[in-house]
Amino acid sequence: MNRDNFSALLMAIAVVSVIIGFAIYFNSPNVNKASSSSAAQQQVEKFVSAATVQNGTITTIKLDKAQFQHIDKSQFIKAPEFAQIAGYINTPNNSPLTLSSLRGKVVLVDFWTYSCINCIRTLPHINDWYQKYADKGLVIVGVHSPEFEFEKNYDNVKAAVQRLGITYPVLLDSAHGTWDAYGNQYWPRDYLIDADGYIRHDHIGEGGYDQTEKAIQSLLAERAALMGAKEISFSTKPTVIKPGSLQSVDLTKGTTPEIYLGYDKARAPLGNPEGFKPDQIVSYSIPSNTNFEPDIVYLQGNWKNNSDDIELQSDTGRVVLIYYAKSVNIVAGGKGGGVVSNDGGGGALATSSKSLGVDLSQDGSFRIDGQRLYNLSMHNDYNPHSIIIDIIGKGFQLYTFTFG
Repeated sequence: MNRDNFSALLMAIAVVSVIIGFAIYFNSPNVNKASSSSAAQQQVEKFVSAATVQNGTITTIKLDKAQFQHIDKSQFIKAPEFAQIAGYINTPNNSPLTLSSLRGKVVLVDFWTYSCINCIRTLPHINDWYQKYADKGLVIVGVHSPEFEFEKNYDNVKAAVQRLGITYPVLLDSAHGTWDAYGNQYWPRDYLIDADGYIRHDHIGEGGYDQTEKAIQSLLAERAALMGAKEISFSTKPTVIKPGSLQSVDLTKGTTPEIYLGYDKARAPLGNPEGFKPDQIVSYSIPSNTNFEPDIVYLQGNWKNNSDDIELQSDTGRVVLIYYAKSVNIVAGGKGGGVVSNDGGGGALATSSKSLGVDLSQDGSFRIDGQRLYNLSMHNDYNPHSIIIDIIGKGFQLYTFTFG
């Protein structure tokens, strides 16, 4: 095929793709409904903004009930009821909680799971919103939808809730019944529901905190106005993120993507030529002349390949990785512990004790004390870095590497 014919073919494919895309869009009621409801919510936020007076860190919104009485809520989707919940944390006597029982409140439903670094980084904002707006009519419900089998364990989740300082209700969605009812596919994801039970704001992933908080304020203002209030005031102090903490991250920086070590979830190969061998014990080695590639995990020792983790079968083992990020974490469990060596930058393998993570002792060691996320490195930049984990203890389980 000559160049002109090839160009004409590409143009034809592009035109057909555009036509098909428009056909799908205009014939998809869910897409159209989401688009129109977003516009309607923006209009509400616009007249709330126009009625806002700022005085230092206090925001006061003058309320006009008539403005809120004419919102066409047929454009919005009703929030599904919580489904197949396996347990409750931070509810009175750990008793059941339903969405219908919260009618009349503004509800933020946060889908999360406790070993997810992206979820962990949103928590300072969510905890802060709970403190600032609970007495104004906001209820936050964390729907804990697990990624790994160990995250279905009630005691594991309860310990994580306490460790992370969460005081709002958390529901264990271990069978993903609520996840499926909402059609969710992401960790984290926030649905903001108005006092009548309609989804008014939907945010996927990290970031967008200012917009979500603005949506919270607008729905609380709407609720107050319809209840007859003439004004409502909020504290607008920003959420404080401690520099150097796990939550301190620049989302504009490109980092190494999450690396799964279970063969069923793995998105990248191992650096060892043996690769993954499902449900087998493999003897891995790292030759001294190995040319380490970034974003690839290299193993040494005898490891059993499980569907969602690799488990050390020998008494000792080693894991080596070059990565692009300011911090690196592992999700791990089982037994034993390890000693971590981090480089100070440049990507060359090293055995210095610089940039120790928050879960390491001063000598670079750590012990497994539960199935959770462990922070092993904390740098000052997003340059390439290297990490060596010398593991001691048969039964050590490694699920993922995550980065920040």
